[in-house]
Amino acid sequence: MSESVGLIAIAVTRDEARIWDAGFDKGTKPTTMRAPNEMQRHHHIREAQHHHGHDTEHADIAFFEGLADATADSREIILVGHGTGKANAMLRMVQYWERKRPEAAAKVIGAVDSNLDAMSDAAVLGLVREWWDEHREFVE
Repeated sequence: MSESVGLIAIAVTRDEARIWDAGFDKGTKPTTMRAPNEMQRHHHIREAQHHHGHDTEHADIAFFEGLADATADSREIILVGHGTGKANAMLRMVQYWERKRPEAAAKVIGAVDSNLDAMSDAAVLGLVREWWDEHREFVE
């Protein structure tokens, strides 16, 4: 993104992020950013570590840093995520940004929990538009 964009939306799962930075009109397509796969990058990780989530921290850092860089020119961000606890990539990303990338964390104006695995791009956009319609007066 070379010029400043206003409001963007990011739908974050453990494996990928879909980023809408060209508006939220019906039919708008996101760009997709995939999380690094630790099993492919570091062959020394034991299978048991992978299955128990002990290998994910390094991949998360690279993924969260990449997302912060990709959204550097935005002014506001609405996040969409799902899961609870360690399975909630959106929450882990915000916590990381608060500690390491406060300029990115400060742009987050809202977060919506949903079942992202079952949602199409159009459904995510509808959810973002609904959130914006309900909260616009509080963030403008």
